[in-house]
Amino acid sequence: MAYTPELSNHQSCTLRRIAWALGVPMTTAMNVMIESFSNQIGSKKVCKSCKDKSRCYVCTFNKK
Repeated sequence: MAYTPELSNHQSCTLRRIAWALGVPMTTAMNVMIESFSNQIGSKKVCKSCKDKSRCYVCTFNKK
């Protein structure tokens, strides 16, 4: 399921500048940021607070 978030003007400008710095499109920059943040926050915290246990088998945070 794809989700298209609405960004504020400030957030859009920030994302655009990050994309320029990375030399990639904004969509790719957003994916890079999500992957990077996912690694920083950690599986344990995310899994503990997850409200949808039906998709664990495809979840990035599932380390099993």
